[in-house]
Amino acid sequence: MKRIVWYSIMLMVMLVLAACSGESASAPKDSDGKSSGGTASNETFTYASTSDAVGLSPILMNDAVSANITEHVYEQLFTRNGDTQEFEPLLAESYENPDENTWVIKLKEGIKFHDGTPFNAEAVKYTFDKLRDPATAAPRASLLEPVDTITVLDEHTVEIKTKYPYGPFLAALSHTNAAIVSPTADKKQDLMKDPVGTGPFKFVSWTPGDKVELEANEEYWDGAPELKKVMLKVVPEISTAISMLQTGEVQFIDNLPTEQVKRLESMDNINIEKKDGTSVYYLTFNHSLERNQDAEFRKAVALAVDRDAFVSKLNGLGVRSDSVIGPQVFGFDESADKAGTAYDVEAAKALVKKNGYGDKPIKLLTANRDNFILMAEIVQAQLTEAGFKVEIESMEWATFLDTARAGDYDLTFLSWSNVTGDGSELLYPNFHSDNVGSSNRSQYSNPEFDELVVQSRTTIDQDERLQILDEANHLMIDENVVIPMYHGIVTAALDKNYSGLEIDPNGKWSLKKVSRK
Repeated sequence: MKRIVWYSIMLMVMLVLAACSGESASAPKDSDGKSSGGTASNETFTYASTSDAVGLSPILMNDAVSANITEHVYEQLFTRNGDTQEFEPLLAESYENPDENTWVIKLKEGIKFHDGTPFNAEAVKYTFDKLRDPATAAPRASLLEPVDTITVLDEHTVEIKTKYPYGPFLAALSHTNAAIVSPTADKKQDLMKDPVGTGPFKFVSWTPGDKVELEANEEYWDGAPELKKVMLKVVPEISTAISMLQTGEVQFIDNLPTEQVKRLESMDNINIEKKDGTSVYYLTFNHSLERNQDAEFRKAVALAVDRDAFVSKLNGLGVRSDSVIGPQVFGFDESADKAGTAYDVEAAKALVKKNGYGDKPIKLLTANRDNFILMAEIVQAQLTEAGFKVEIESMEWATFLDTARAGDYDLTFLSWSNVTGDGSELLYPNFHSDNVGSSNRSQYSNPEFDELVVQSRTTIDQDERLQILDEANHLMIDENVVIPMYHGIVTAALDKNYSGLEIDPNGKWSLKKVSRK
């Protein structure tokens, strides 16, 4: 009898232990034993990034990694439709132009910031006034440079008057850095570390160098997202991130490295998406240096760089074009496609020898990202073959941005995702002399070019804008102001258990509609 009771007790204990250790307590396994990713709604959807965010205030940050977070926490008045490329209201309800210098914008009602305060016209005015205030030193203050006055007409109506007709104004208002912040939160906390917006996800925490955590905004005005927890996980080595994607520790990565494409394509637990993008990657001179103002020096560098050889290394993830304005950007004309200085290493050698360009070392600055390092190594070898002496200096992303902005380099590689998809909003922030010391990291200053860019911004005649942008583009190409290395392909790898990822030619992506199948 005692033995029967003992067996009964042991059976009950085993059943309890089995219930406590069942499969539901961990990620489900595929037939090969690998984790298939998150399951229940309370599990974390993880995005792996090789770099950490720089900051989380749209007013003060200006880098793609930070934007991947802020785009989910904050929202803009307008957004660009990734399929039609047309600009559509987001936080705005509608707009009208009583005259070519006036924009009256009606706002959606009933929307709240994550801190519970109302989104309204006062919040729009506060955000835009701070963004354009010189004391703020916002890196993308240029977005609102044309603005003259901002007036609150009523709680949900704002009037913006520009100094002149501004063709790309809706494009500017759709930009990541034109997102609306909570005035209340901005006055009492550092939004670079503790962001508050109206977006589908709310900020939870940031452990620098490790992770940023978000949670679903259950009161989101356009419906709560299905993903309840989202994490940006910093994984410095992309090969490690891909391994984590394969095992289910990570559900999503973007900017797929060219050297890992075949490995990724062989993985059966992910889907790969590709789309021709608006981004441009280019080799630039520090135009504030006397040597780089020498047209023959720039030509010698351009002659020595075999861009076709580099693009062939991208495994189909780059578009070759001499044009600074890319094929997916407003302002591109096919005449610029092959208008650049053609590769001719013997001609480069002749110029180097004639002018003694190989006597002084060149400091080639690069970020410690895979494609940047690949560009640096290939270009270093090509310039060395032509007789230049080139030393590579590699830096972590945030430090690289600060160093480039300060002009502490001879040559460097820069990129621009071109969130607006507009040529004026490529040329003005990156190359107009107004922005030397901020977004113009090339330190380029040319009155003739400046005037063309201003003209492209101060007309609302879109055909006229196309013509002016093409002229400015050709000026840059003819003078070897920069050397476009390639135009980007937007790429992403997503765990097959999920769907609904939205990617845009400008490189942005949204998790708002992502759900588990």
